[in-house]
Amino acid sequence: MSSADPTERTGPVRPVEPPAQPGLADCVTELAEGRTTSVALVAGAFARIEASRHSLNAFRQLRHEAALAEAADADRRLAAGERLPLLGVPVAVKDDTDVVGLPTYFGCDGALPPATADSEAVRRLRAAGAVVVGKTNSCELGQWAFTEGNAFGATRNPWNTAHTPGGSSGGSAAAVAAGLVPAALGSDGAGSVRIPAAWTHLVGIKPQRGRISVHPHSDAFQGLTVNGPLARTVADAALLLDAAAGAHPGDPHRPPTVDASGAARRDPGRLRIGLALRPPATLTRNAPHPEVRRAVTALAEALARLGHHVEEARPRYGLIGLSFVPRATAGIAELAALHPEPWLLDPRTRSALRTGTRLGGRIVRAARLREVRQHARIGAFFDTARGGYDVLLTPTTAAPPPRVGAFDELSAWRTELAMTSACPYAWPWNVLGWPGINVPAGFTPEGLPLGAQLLGPSRSEARLIALAAQLEADRRWYEHRPPAPGTPGPAGHE
Repeated sequence: MSSADPTERTGPVRPVEPPAQPGLADCVTELAEGRTTSVALVAGAFARIEASRHSLNAFRQLRHEAALAEAADADRRLAAGERLPLLGVPVAVKDDTDVVGLPTYFGCDGALPPATADSEAVRRLRAAGAVVVGKTNSCELGQWAFTEGNAFGATRNPWNTAHTPGGSSGGSAAAVAAGLVPAALGSDGAGSVRIPAAWTHLVGIKPQRGRISVHPHSDAFQGLTVNGPLARTVADAALLLDAAAGAHPGDPHRPPTVDASGAARRDPGRLRIGLALRPPATLTRNAPHPEVRRAVTALAEALARLGHHVEEARPRYGLIGLSFVPRATAGIAELAALHPEPWLLDPRTRSALRTGTRLGGRIVRAARLREVRQHARIGAFFDTARGGYDVLLTPTTAAPPPRVGAFDELSAWRTELAMTSACPYAWPWNVLGWPGINVPAGFTPEGLPLGAQLLGPSRSEARLIALAAQLEADRRWYEHRPPAPGTPGPAGHE
């Protein structure tokens, strides 16, 4: 936990924005026009990663020699006139993703064997020409909305290193927000792309289930988990989504293809948008923090000013948590049971393993069978022929990013309650398998990022991406960047 990181700083970083690093699409253009090289981009990424190692701790593993060799090969191919969507561009992937030759720790401690093959998502990124520079930190088995663990210490928020970037894709979010890489892949089983995107001022896309393969863990976490991109702009997130999308032959979920990059260039038209500030029913019965309410309401007003019909609404979530808990804990139990040294797992993980084992079998099968009725009930919200909405707008989290170490020493049950209280909005869309996008919604007076979700029905990524791009053109959130990694900041602002 935080005690494992001797470099902890208290207080916000100095609000001085560094020179902007090129985004994903910018890198593609600069490489194609010969204004830079892949070796220069990859070497620059490694230099920034090293400079941020003690302040941010975003990466678990790096591929120095292999990535630089791949970059040199990309430069030769570019010089020969070859063009691919991401040829020569550095990207990162999360610690739960198989990269041949590297262990897939997924936030755990212990001696794990190297992967013998790339995951399907990595295979597709390589086929698009991307250079994977390394694997980013994740909390243990992706359970929590913070990225801390005894195996690697604490990953910190570039906007204020006393705070978490969120989780479980916190390493990917910190790396992109700080400009270490132009974009990264994360995974989302209960908001694990959208939550860290919200808390680091990024665009984070949770695509339709099956849009980006999770093979070799097909149907991961009982269908809850999907892979998704994190980037500073909608166009960059869409580009990474297009590059990584596609099914493995063994995947059970195979939605039709979508042109995400094309959607980012389209006008969404005039949409009916329902604003829901009230979260689904949970044991915590919490309301959003006043700053969250203010930021999301301001975003709703911006959408109305852009010509959309926006009004408050109440989706009929029902008791959807009764389906989520068995699926989530069974998924944790399935992965934890494979660890060769289970005594090294966090006590909270071992508790989840026991719970997941009890809730497996018939209970988890019954939970999955409820999904059809849940689709019908919540899908009625999007029935525009009967006065429904095209898009649902909600906060992404109920609170600003917590401080690093805030969840140390909590029991499994208290950790879950704290996580549910801070993040009650994201997980229903994992039960449904439908797409959602976090968009930056502004900052607290202390400079901590906040986010909002654009949520849609099945296979609605194109509409959500088009709407996010329109909102981005108006709000220009990409102009705001955190200080350069390693920038010292004054103490204070407890």
